[in-house]
Amino acid sequence: MNDSEILMNPNELVRFLKKDPAEFTREDIIQFCEENGIEMVNFRYAAEDGKLKTLNFVIASKEHLDTILSDGERVDGSNLFSFIEAGSSDLYVIPRYRTAFMNPFAAVPTLEFLCSFYDSDGKPLESSPEYVLRKADAEFTRQTGCTFKTLGELEYYVISPRDDLYPGRDQKGYHSAEPFVRFADLRDEAMLLVARAGGRIKYGHSEVGCFYNGDTYYEQHEIEFLPMPAEQAVEQLILTKWVLRMLGYRYGVEISFAPKITVGKAGSGMHFHMLVEKDGDNLMVEDGRLSPLARKMIAGILDASDALTAFGNTIPTSYLRLVPHQEAPTTVCWGDRNRSVVVRVPLGWVGADGMTRDANPCENDRRQDRTSKQTFEYRVADGSADPYLIVAGLIVAALRGIEMPDALDMAEKLYVSGNIFRPEFKEHLAEFRQLPASCVESAEALEAKRSIFEANGIFPAGMIESRIAALTAFGDRGLSERLYGDNDGIRELVRQYIHVA
Repeated sequence: MNDSEILMNPNELVRFLKKDPAEFTREDIIQFCEENGIEMVNFRYAAEDGKLKTLNFVIASKEHLDTILSDGERVDGSNLFSFIEAGSSDLYVIPRYRTAFMNPFAAVPTLEFLCSFYDSDGKPLESSPEYVLRKADAEFTRQTGCTFKTLGELEYYVISPRDDLYPGRDQKGYHSAEPFVRFADLRDEAMLLVARAGGRIKYGHSEVGCFYNGDTYYEQHEIEFLPMPAEQAVEQLILTKWVLRMLGYRYGVEISFAPKITVGKAGSGMHFHMLVEKDGDNLMVEDGRLSPLARKMIAGILDASDALTAFGNTIPTSYLRLVPHQEAPTTVCWGDRNRSVVVRVPLGWVGADGMTRDANPCENDRRQDRTSKQTFEYRVADGSADPYLIVAGLIVAALRGIEMPDALDMAEKLYVSGNIFRPEFKEHLAEFRQLPASCVESAEALEAKRSIFEANGIFPAGMIESRIAALTAFGDRGLSERLYGDNDGIRELVRQYIHVA
Protein backbone atom coordinates (compact mmCIF):
# COMPACT_ATOMS: atom_id res chain seq x y z
CA MET A 1 0.00 0.00 0.00
CA ASN A 2 1.25 3.48 -0.84
CA ASP A 3 0.68 6.56 1.32
CA SER A 4 -2.38 7.64 -0.66
CA GLU A 5 -4.04 4.22 -0.31
CA ILE A 6 -3.46 4.33 3.46
CA LEU A 7 -4.69 7.91 3.95
CA MET A 8 -7.87 7.32 1.92
CA ASN A 9 -8.61 3.85 3.30
CA PRO A 10 -11.95 3.78 5.19
CA ASN A 11 -10.69 1.10 7.63
CA GLU A 12 -9.54 2.71 10.88
CA LEU A 13 -6.92 0.04 11.53
CA VAL A 14 -5.27 0.58 8.15
CA ARG A 15 -4.99 4.32 8.75
CA PHE A 16 -3.73 3.85 12.31
CA LEU A 17 -1.22 1.06 11.62
CA LYS A 18 -0.26 2.42 8.18
CA LYS A 19 -0.06 -0.99 6.59
CA ASP A 20 -2.01 -3.41 4.44
CA PRO A 21 -4.41 -5.66 6.43
CA ALA A 22 -2.53 -8.71 5.14
CA GLU A 23 0.43 -7.50 7.21
CA PHE A 24 -1.43 -7.07 10.51
CA THR A 25 0.29 -8.85 13.42
CA ARG A 26 -0.82 -9.67 16.95
CA GLU A 27 1.38 -6.86 18.25
CA ASP A 28 -0.30 -4.45 15.81
CA ILE A 29 -3.75 -5.42 17.08
CA ILE A 30 -2.72 -5.04 20.71
CA GLN A 31 -1.21 -1.61 20.01
CA PHE A 32 -4.41 -0.49 18.27
CA CYS A 33 -6.56 -1.71 21.17
CA GLU A 34 -4.37 0.00 23.79
CA GLU A 35 -4.25 3.35 22.03
CA ASN A 36 -7.90 3.43 20.95
CA GLY A 37 -9.59 2.32 24.16
CA ILE A 38 -10.99 -0.95 22.81
CA GLU A 39 -13.12 -2.58 25.52
CA MET A 40 -14.48 -5.65 23.74
CA VAL A 41 -13.42 -8.16 21.09
CA ASN A 42 -15.88 -10.23 19.06
CA PHE A 43 -15.10 -13.41 17.14
CA ARG A 44 -17.36 -13.94 14.11
CA TYR A 45 -17.68 -17.08 12.01
CA ALA A 46 -20.14 -18.40 9.45
CA ALA A 47 -21.70 -21.74 10.38
CA GLU A 48 -23.63 -24.23 8.26
CA ASP A 49 -26.65 -21.91 8.00
CA GLY A 50 -24.47 -19.21 6.42
CA LYS A 51 -25.17 -16.62 9.11
CA LEU A 52 -22.45 -15.02 11.22
CA LYS A 53 -22.16 -16.36 14.76
CA THR A 54 -20.64 -14.36 17.61
CA LEU A 55 -18.40 -14.98 20.62
CA ASN A 56 -17.91 -11.89 22.83
CA PHE A 57 -14.93 -11.03 25.03
CA VAL A 58 -14.51 -8.19 27.52
CA ILE A 59 -10.82 -7.25 27.58
CA ALA A 60 -9.51 -7.53 31.14
CA SER A 61 -5.83 -6.80 30.52
CA LYS A 62 -3.13 -6.74 27.88
CA GLU A 63 -2.24 -10.33 28.82
CA HIS A 64 -5.87 -11.38 28.43
CA LEU A 65 -6.06 -9.78 24.97
CA ASP A 66 -2.78 -11.46 23.98
CA THR A 67 -4.23 -14.84 25.00
CA ILE A 68 -7.44 -14.27 23.03
CA LEU A 69 -5.50 -13.35 19.91
CA SER A 70 -2.90 -16.11 20.30
CA ASP A 71 -5.06 -19.07 21.32
CA GLY A 72 -8.53 -18.30 20.03
CA GLU A 73 -11.27 -20.15 21.89
CA ARG A 74 -13.26 -23.41 22.02
CA VAL A 75 -16.76 -23.72 20.56
CA ASP A 76 -19.33 -26.52 20.27
CA GLY A 77 -19.08 -27.63 16.66
CA SER A 78 -22.15 -29.89 16.85
CA ASN A 79 -24.36 -26.82 17.20
CA LEU A 80 -22.70 -25.16 14.22
CA PHE A 81 -22.39 -28.04 11.72
CA SER A 82 -24.71 -31.04 11.29
CA PHE A 83 -21.82 -33.30 10.30
CA ILE A 84 -20.12 -32.95 13.72
CA GLU A 85 -21.31 -35.36 16.42
CA ALA A 86 -22.04 -34.17 19.95
CA GLY A 87 -19.78 -36.86 21.42
CA SER A 88 -16.66 -35.19 20.06
CA SER A 89 -17.70 -31.72 19.07
CA ASP A 90 -15.12 -29.25 20.37
CA LEU A 91 -13.56 -26.98 17.75
CA TYR A 92 -11.15 -24.08 17.98
CA VAL A 93 -11.95 -20.70 16.44
CA ILE A 94 -8.85 -18.66 15.58
CA PRO A 95 -9.05 -14.99 14.52
CA ARG A 96 -7.66 -13.91 11.16
CA TYR A 97 -5.91 -10.63 11.97
CA ARG A 98 -6.29 -9.21 8.45
CA THR A 99 -10.09 -9.17 8.90
CA ALA A 100 -10.08 -6.86 11.94
CA PHE A 101 -12.52 -3.95 11.89
CA MET A 102 -14.38 -1.70 14.31
CA ASN A 103 -17.97 -2.67 15.09
CA PRO A 104 -20.11 0.27 13.94
CA PHE A 105 -23.13 -0.81 16.00
CA ALA A 106 -21.58 -1.53 19.41
CA ALA A 107 -22.25 0.73 22.42
CA VAL A 108 -18.57 0.56 23.50
CA PRO A 109 -15.41 0.47 21.31
CA THR A 110 -15.42 -3.09 19.97
CA LEU A 111 -13.05 -4.85 17.58
CA GLU A 112 -14.33 -7.61 15.29
CA PHE A 113 -12.53 -10.54 13.68
CA LEU A 114 -13.58 -13.22 11.24
CA CYS A 115 -12.32 -16.62 12.36
CA SER A 116 -11.25 -20.00 10.98
CA PHE A 117 -12.18 -23.39 12.44
CA TYR A 118 -9.58 -25.94 13.63
CA ASP A 119 -10.02 -29.50 14.89
CA SER A 120 -8.75 -31.12 18.10
CA ASP A 121 -5.33 -31.67 16.52
CA GLY A 122 -4.99 -28.01 15.58
CA LYS A 123 -5.52 -28.75 11.89
CA PRO A 124 -7.92 -26.74 9.69
CA LEU A 125 -11.38 -28.30 9.85
CA GLU A 126 -11.60 -30.19 6.55
CA SER A 127 -15.34 -29.63 6.13
CA SER A 128 -15.36 -25.97 7.12
CA PRO A 129 -16.69 -24.03 4.09
CA GLU A 130 -14.00 -21.39 4.62
CA TYR A 131 -11.27 -24.05 4.44
CA VAL A 132 -12.83 -25.71 1.37
CA LEU A 133 -12.56 -22.37 -0.44
CA ARG A 134 -9.00 -21.88 0.76
CA LYS A 135 -8.06 -25.32 -0.63
CA ALA A 136 -9.77 -24.65 -3.98
CA ASP A 137 -8.07 -21.28 -4.34
CA ALA A 138 -4.64 -22.70 -3.49
CA GLU A 139 -5.09 -25.59 -5.96
CA PHE A 140 -6.02 -23.17 -8.75
CA THR A 141 -2.87 -21.13 -8.14
CA ARG A 142 -0.72 -24.26 -7.79
CA GLN A 143 -1.85 -25.67 -11.14
CA THR A 144 -2.00 -22.44 -13.15
CA GLY A 145 0.42 -20.04 -11.45
CA CYS A 146 -2.39 -17.47 -11.61
CA THR A 147 -4.62 -15.64 -9.15
CA PHE A 148 -8.36 -16.30 -9.30
CA LYS A 149 -10.39 -13.18 -8.53
CA THR A 150 -14.12 -12.77 -8.16
CA LEU A 151 -16.69 -10.19 -7.18
CA GLY A 152 -20.21 -10.70 -5.92
CA GLU A 153 -23.43 -8.90 -6.77
CA LEU A 154 -25.70 -8.93 -3.72
CA GLU A 155 -29.40 -8.30 -4.38
CA TYR A 156 -31.90 -7.87 -1.56
CA TYR A 157 -35.35 -6.54 -0.72
CA VAL A 158 -36.27 -3.96 1.90
CA ILE A 159 -39.72 -4.84 3.28
CA SER A 160 -41.60 -2.03 5.01
CA PRO A 161 -45.09 -0.65 5.73
CA ARG A 162 -46.83 0.91 2.73
CA ASP A 163 -46.22 4.59 1.99
CA ASP A 164 -47.90 6.10 -1.07
CA LEU A 165 -45.84 9.30 -1.13
CA TYR A 166 -43.87 9.27 -4.43
CA PRO A 167 -44.77 5.64 -5.21
CA GLY A 168 -42.38 3.67 -7.37
CA ARG A 169 -43.61 1.98 -10.55
CA ASP A 170 -44.25 -1.75 -10.33
CA GLN A 171 -41.14 -3.67 -11.54
CA LYS A 172 -39.58 -0.43 -12.81
CA GLY A 173 -37.19 0.30 -9.95
CA TYR A 174 -33.91 -0.16 -11.84
CA HIS A 175 -31.54 2.70 -10.92
CA SER A 176 -34.40 4.81 -9.55
CA ALA A 177 -33.40 7.83 -7.50
CA GLU A 178 -34.92 9.47 -4.45
CA PRO A 179 -37.72 10.35 -3.83
CA PHE A 180 -39.04 7.54 -6.04
CA VAL A 181 -36.95 5.05 -4.10
CA ARG A 182 -37.30 5.09 -0.31
CA PHE A 183 -34.30 3.19 1.04
CA ALA A 184 -31.32 4.53 -0.87
CA ASP A 185 -30.06 6.05 2.39
CA LEU A 186 -30.04 2.64 4.08
CA ARG A 187 -28.07 1.22 1.14
CA ASP A 188 -25.61 4.13 1.15
CA GLU A 189 -25.05 3.81 4.89
CA ALA A 190 -24.44 0.07 4.51
CA MET A 191 -21.86 0.68 1.77
CA LEU A 192 -19.93 3.12 3.96
CA LEU A 193 -19.94 0.76 6.93
CA VAL A 194 -18.82 -2.20 4.80
CA ALA A 195 -15.98 -0.10 3.38
CA ARG A 196 -14.87 0.74 6.92
CA ALA A 197 -14.90 -2.99 7.68
CA GLY A 198 -12.46 -3.60 4.81
CA GLY A 199 -14.90 -4.27 1.96
CA ARG A 200 -14.06 -3.00 -1.52
CA ILE A 201 -17.33 -1.77 -3.03
CA LYS A 202 -17.81 -0.97 -6.72
CA TYR A 203 -21.26 0.62 -6.50
CA GLY A 204 -24.82 0.36 -5.25
CA HIS A 205 -28.18 1.05 -6.88
CA SER A 206 -31.88 0.27 -6.70
CA GLU A 207 -32.97 -2.80 -8.67
CA VAL A 208 -36.00 -3.76 -10.77
CA GLY A 209 -38.13 -5.11 -7.92
CA CYS A 210 -40.56 -2.50 -6.60
CA PHE A 211 -44.13 -3.39 -5.67
CA TYR A 212 -46.93 -3.23 -3.12
CA ASN A 213 -48.70 -6.21 -1.60
CA GLY A 214 -51.57 -4.95 0.48
CA ASP A 215 -50.17 -2.79 3.26
CA THR A 216 -46.58 -3.91 2.62
CA TYR A 217 -44.02 -2.29 0.34
CA TYR A 218 -41.14 -4.20 -1.27
CA GLU A 219 -38.10 -2.38 -2.70
CA GLN A 220 -35.13 -4.15 -4.27
CA HIS A 221 -31.51 -2.97 -4.18
CA GLU A 222 -28.08 -4.25 -5.18
CA ILE A 223 -24.54 -3.76 -3.89
CA GLU A 224 -21.69 -4.85 -6.15
CA PHE A 225 -18.06 -5.26 -5.15
CA LEU A 226 -14.67 -4.87 -6.77
CA PRO A 227 -12.71 -7.97 -7.87
CA MET A 228 -10.81 -9.52 -4.99
CA PRO A 229 -8.99 -12.78 -4.23
CA ALA A 230 -11.60 -15.45 -3.52
CA GLU A 231 -11.51 -15.49 0.30
CA GLN A 232 -11.76 -11.72 0.64
CA ALA A 233 -14.54 -11.61 -1.96
CA VAL A 234 -16.64 -14.01 0.09
CA GLU A 235 -15.88 -12.25 3.37
CA GLN A 236 -17.24 -9.03 1.84
CA LEU A 237 -20.55 -10.71 1.05
CA ILE A 238 -20.97 -12.23 4.49
CA LEU A 239 -20.15 -8.97 6.27
CA THR A 240 -22.47 -6.99 3.99
CA LYS A 241 -25.39 -9.27 4.78
CA TRP A 242 -24.75 -8.73 8.49
CA VAL A 243 -24.45 -4.95 8.12
CA LEU A 244 -27.64 -4.71 6.04
CA ARG A 245 -29.62 -6.77 8.52
CA MET A 246 -28.32 -4.74 11.45
CA LEU A 247 -29.28 -1.50 9.70
CA GLY A 248 -32.67 -2.91 8.76
CA TYR A 249 -33.29 -3.75 12.41
CA ARG A 250 -32.43 -0.18 13.38
CA TYR A 251 -34.59 1.29 10.61
CA GLY A 252 -37.51 -0.94 11.63
CA VAL A 253 -37.64 -2.77 8.27
CA GLU A 254 -36.88 -6.31 7.13
CA ILE A 255 -33.97 -7.09 4.83
CA SER A 256 -34.37 -10.27 2.82
CA PHE A 257 -31.90 -11.99 0.50
CA ALA A 258 -34.48 -14.67 -0.38
CA PRO A 259 -34.36 -15.77 -4.02
CA LYS A 260 -38.07 -15.15 -4.51
CA ILE A 261 -40.46 -12.88 -2.64
CA THR A 262 -43.55 -13.68 -4.72
CA VAL A 263 -44.31 -15.14 -8.14
CA GLY A 264 -44.40 -12.61 -10.96
CA LYS A 265 -41.97 -10.18 -9.33
CA ALA A 266 -38.20 -9.91 -9.72
CA GLY A 267 -36.23 -12.41 -7.67
CA SER A 268 -32.89 -11.75 -5.99
CA GLY A 269 -29.70 -13.38 -7.22
CA MET A 270 -26.14 -13.50 -6.00
CA HIS A 271 -24.14 -13.29 -9.21
CA PHE A 272 -20.38 -13.81 -9.37
CA HIS A 273 -18.01 -12.18 -11.87
CA MET A 274 -14.69 -13.93 -12.39
CA LEU A 275 -11.29 -13.17 -13.84
CA VAL A 276 -7.77 -14.58 -13.69
CA GLU A 277 -4.62 -12.50 -13.24
CA LYS A 278 -0.93 -13.20 -13.67
CA ASP A 279 1.70 -10.59 -12.82
CA GLY A 280 -1.08 -8.02 -12.62
CA ASP A 281 -2.43 -8.75 -16.12
CA ASN A 282 -6.04 -9.82 -16.70
CA LEU A 283 -5.92 -13.03 -18.77
CA MET A 284 -9.59 -12.96 -19.80
CA VAL A 285 -8.81 -10.99 -22.97
CA GLU A 286 -6.43 -11.86 -25.81
CA ASP A 287 -6.08 -9.93 -29.07
CA GLY A 288 -9.14 -7.85 -28.27
CA ARG A 289 -11.53 -10.75 -27.62
CA LEU A 290 -12.37 -13.27 -24.93
CA SER A 291 -9.31 -15.44 -24.43
CA PRO A 292 -9.15 -19.24 -24.89
CA LEU A 293 -8.43 -19.49 -21.13
CA ALA A 294 -11.69 -17.67 -20.33
CA ARG A 295 -13.68 -19.85 -22.75
CA LYS A 296 -12.22 -23.03 -21.24
CA MET A 297 -13.17 -21.86 -17.76
CA ILE A 298 -16.70 -21.08 -18.97
CA ALA A 299 -16.97 -24.57 -20.51
CA GLY A 300 -15.96 -26.16 -17.22
CA ILE A 301 -18.53 -24.14 -15.29
CA LEU A 302 -21.29 -24.95 -17.80
CA ASP A 303 -20.42 -28.65 -17.66
CA ALA A 304 -20.83 -28.64 -13.86
CA SER A 305 -23.62 -26.04 -13.72
CA ASP A 306 -26.40 -28.45 -12.76
CA ALA A 307 -24.38 -29.73 -9.78
CA LEU A 308 -23.27 -26.23 -8.78
CA THR A 309 -26.87 -25.43 -7.86
CA ALA A 310 -26.36 -27.68 -4.83
CA PHE A 311 -24.13 -24.94 -3.37
CA GLY A 312 -25.76 -21.87 -4.90
CA ASN A 313 -29.51 -22.60 -4.89
CA THR A 314 -30.19 -24.46 -1.69
CA ILE A 315 -33.88 -23.97 -0.76
CA PRO A 316 -37.18 -24.70 -2.53
CA THR A 317 -37.87 -21.04 -3.35
CA SER A 318 -34.59 -20.94 -5.29
CA TYR A 319 -36.45 -22.80 -8.03
CA LEU A 320 -39.34 -20.34 -8.10
CA ARG A 321 -36.73 -17.85 -9.37
CA LEU A 322 -35.15 -20.16 -11.96
CA VAL A 323 -38.05 -20.23 -14.42
CA PRO A 324 -38.09 -19.70 -18.21
CA HIS A 325 -38.58 -16.34 -19.90
CA GLN A 326 -37.22 -14.38 -16.95
CA GLU A 327 -33.76 -12.82 -16.51
CA ALA A 328 -32.77 -15.74 -14.24
CA PRO A 329 -31.22 -18.58 -16.27
CA THR A 330 -32.68 -22.04 -16.82
CA THR A 331 -30.82 -23.22 -19.93
CA VAL A 332 -27.17 -24.32 -19.82
CA CYS A 333 -25.52 -21.95 -22.28
CA TRP A 334 -23.55 -18.70 -22.36
CA GLY A 335 -23.45 -15.49 -24.34
CA ASP A 336 -22.38 -11.87 -24.58
CA ARG A 337 -24.41 -9.34 -22.61
CA ASN A 338 -27.27 -11.88 -22.34
CA ARG A 339 -29.04 -11.96 -18.97
CA SER A 340 -30.94 -15.24 -19.51
CA VAL A 341 -27.88 -17.50 -19.73
CA VAL A 342 -25.87 -19.33 -17.09
CA VAL A 343 -22.70 -17.39 -17.92
CA ARG A 344 -22.80 -13.87 -19.34
CA VAL A 345 -19.86 -11.93 -20.76
CA PRO A 346 -20.61 -8.31 -19.88
CA LEU A 347 -19.20 -5.21 -21.51
CA GLY A 348 -15.54 -4.99 -20.52
CA TRP A 349 -14.30 -1.73 -22.03
CA VAL A 350 -12.56 -3.77 -24.75
CA GLY A 351 -12.07 -1.58 -27.82
CA ALA A 352 -14.02 1.26 -26.23
CA ASP A 353 -11.28 3.86 -25.80
CA GLY A 354 -11.91 7.54 -26.21
CA MET A 355 -15.27 7.80 -24.43
CA THR A 356 -13.95 9.93 -21.57
CA ARG A 357 -12.19 12.31 -23.94
CA ASP A 358 -15.34 12.61 -26.06
CA ALA A 359 -17.40 13.46 -22.99
CA ASN A 360 -14.65 15.76 -21.66
CA PRO A 361 -12.91 17.46 -24.60
CA CYS A 362 -10.26 19.07 -22.36
CA GLU A 363 -9.15 15.67 -21.03
CA ASN A 364 -5.79 14.53 -22.49
CA ASP A 365 -5.14 11.43 -20.37
CA ARG A 366 -6.01 8.45 -22.57
CA ARG A 367 -4.90 5.90 -19.92
CA GLN A 368 -3.72 3.41 -22.53
CA ASP A 369 -1.87 1.36 -19.91
CA ARG A 370 -4.88 0.51 -17.74
CA THR A 371 -5.54 -3.13 -16.84
CA SER A 372 -8.43 -4.84 -18.62
CA LYS A 373 -11.66 -5.00 -16.59
CA GLN A 374 -13.13 -7.89 -18.57
CA THR A 375 -14.90 -10.56 -16.52
CA PHE A 376 -17.45 -13.28 -17.10
CA GLU A 377 -20.47 -13.65 -14.85
CA TYR A 378 -22.14 -16.71 -13.32
CA ARG A 379 -25.81 -15.74 -12.93
CA VAL A 380 -27.45 -18.76 -11.29
CA ALA A 381 -26.70 -18.48 -7.55
CA ASP A 382 -28.98 -16.67 -5.11
CA GLY A 383 -29.03 -15.48 -1.49
CA SER A 384 -29.48 -19.01 -0.15
CA ALA A 385 -25.97 -19.90 -1.35
CA ASP A 386 -23.12 -20.66 0.97
CA PRO A 387 -20.74 -18.13 -0.62
CA TYR A 388 -17.65 -20.09 0.43
CA LEU A 389 -18.89 -23.28 -1.23
CA ILE A 390 -20.32 -21.80 -4.42
CA VAL A 391 -17.11 -19.85 -5.10
CA ALA A 392 -15.05 -22.96 -4.28
CA GLY A 393 -17.27 -24.91 -6.68
CA LEU A 394 -16.81 -22.31 -9.42
CA ILE A 395 -13.04 -22.43 -8.98
CA VAL A 396 -12.99 -26.24 -9.14
CA ALA A 397 -15.23 -26.28 -12.22
CA ALA A 398 -13.20 -23.56 -13.95
CA LEU A 399 -9.95 -25.40 -13.25
CA ARG A 400 -11.44 -28.59 -14.68
CA GLY A 401 -12.47 -26.65 -17.78
CA ILE A 402 -8.87 -25.53 -18.29
CA GLU A 403 -7.84 -29.19 -18.24
CA MET A 404 -10.68 -30.54 -20.46
CA PRO A 405 -9.33 -31.40 -23.95
CA ASP A 406 -12.66 -30.54 -25.63
CA ALA A 407 -13.37 -27.38 -23.62
CA LEU A 408 -13.09 -24.94 -26.53
CA ASP A 409 -15.38 -27.07 -28.72
CA MET A 410 -17.88 -27.29 -25.87
CA ALA A 411 -17.76 -23.54 -25.37
CA GLU A 412 -18.45 -22.96 -29.05
CA LYS A 413 -21.43 -25.35 -29.08
CA LEU A 414 -22.98 -23.79 -25.96
CA TYR A 415 -22.63 -20.18 -27.12
CA VAL A 416 -25.79 -18.27 -28.02
CA SER A 417 -26.17 -14.82 -29.51
CA GLY A 418 -29.18 -12.70 -28.65
CA ASN A 419 -32.37 -13.60 -26.79
CA ILE A 420 -32.46 -17.37 -26.41
CA PHE A 421 -36.26 -17.36 -26.14
CA ARG A 422 -36.85 -15.87 -29.60
CA PRO A 423 -38.65 -18.24 -32.03
CA GLU A 424 -35.60 -18.70 -34.27
CA PHE A 425 -33.70 -20.21 -31.32
CA LYS A 426 -36.39 -22.80 -30.51
CA GLU A 427 -34.72 -25.78 -32.21
CA HIS A 428 -31.27 -24.79 -30.97
CA LEU A 429 -32.60 -24.33 -27.45
CA ALA A 430 -33.95 -27.87 -27.40
CA GLU A 431 -30.38 -29.19 -27.78
CA PHE A 432 -29.24 -27.63 -24.48
CA ARG A 433 -29.50 -29.13 -21.02
CA GLN A 434 -31.75 -27.49 -18.43
CA LEU A 435 -30.77 -26.59 -14.88
CA PRO A 436 -32.43 -28.53 -12.04
CA ALA A 437 -35.98 -27.44 -11.21
CA SER A 438 -35.91 -28.43 -7.54
CA CYS A 439 -33.60 -29.14 -4.62
CA VAL A 440 -34.12 -32.87 -5.20
CA GLU A 441 -32.94 -32.61 -8.81
CA SER A 442 -30.01 -30.49 -7.64
CA ALA A 443 -29.03 -33.26 -5.21
CA GLU A 444 -29.20 -35.82 -8.01
CA ALA A 445 -26.95 -33.67 -10.19
CA LEU A 446 -24.42 -33.34 -7.37
CA GLU A 447 -24.45 -37.10 -6.79
CA ALA A 448 -23.76 -37.69 -10.49
CA LYS A 449 -20.87 -35.20 -10.60
CA ARG A 450 -19.48 -35.33 -7.09
CA SER A 451 -16.11 -36.56 -8.37
CA ILE A 452 -15.51 -33.11 -9.92
CA PHE A 453 -15.66 -31.49 -6.49
CA GLU A 454 -13.97 -34.26 -4.53
CA ALA A 455 -10.92 -34.22 -6.83
CA ASN A 456 -7.67 -33.11 -5.18
CA GLY A 457 -9.33 -33.42 -1.76
CA ILE A 458 -11.11 -30.05 -2.10
CA PHE A 459 -14.65 -31.04 -1.06
CA PRO A 460 -14.68 -33.81 1.56
CA ALA A 461 -16.93 -36.76 0.72
CA GLY A 462 -18.83 -36.35 3.97
CA MET A 463 -19.67 -32.75 3.10
CA ILE A 464 -20.99 -33.79 -0.32
CA GLU A 465 -23.12 -36.52 1.25
CA SER A 466 -24.49 -34.13 3.86
CA ARG A 467 -25.40 -31.61 1.16
CA ILE A 468 -27.13 -34.28 -0.94
CA ALA A 469 -29.13 -35.48 2.08
CA ALA A 470 -30.19 -31.94 3.06
CA LEU A 471 -31.38 -31.11 -0.46
CA THR A 472 -33.19 -34.42 -0.91
CA ALA A 473 -35.02 -33.94 2.40
CA PHE A 474 -36.97 -30.99 0.96
CA GLY A 475 -38.92 -33.41 -1.23
CA ASP A 476 -39.75 -30.56 -3.59
CA ARG A 477 -39.74 -32.28 -6.97
CA GLY A 478 -42.52 -30.68 -9.03
CA LEU A 479 -43.20 -28.08 -6.33
CA SER A 480 -43.49 -25.17 -8.78
CA GLU A 481 -46.23 -26.99 -10.69
CA ARG A 482 -48.05 -27.97 -7.48
CA LEU A 483 -48.02 -24.38 -6.24
CA TYR A 484 -49.17 -22.85 -9.52
CA GLY A 485 -52.08 -20.52 -8.70
CA ASP A 486 -51.88 -21.29 -4.98
CA ASN A 487 -51.11 -17.81 -3.66
CA ASP A 488 -51.52 -18.79 0.00
CA GLY A 489 -49.18 -21.74 -0.42
CA ILE A 490 -46.57 -19.61 -2.17
CA ARG A 491 -46.82 -16.93 0.51
CA GLU A 492 -46.34 -19.51 3.28
CA LEU A 493 -43.32 -21.05 1.52
CA VAL A 494 -41.70 -17.65 0.92
CA ARG A 495 -42.20 -16.63 4.54
CA GLN A 496 -40.56 -19.87 5.70
CA TYR A 497 -37.33 -18.96 3.87
CA ILE A 498 -37.46 -15.17 4.04
CA HIS A 499 -34.23 -14.93 6.07
CA VAL A 500 -31.92 -17.41 4.36
CA ALA A 501 -28.15 -17.54 4.86
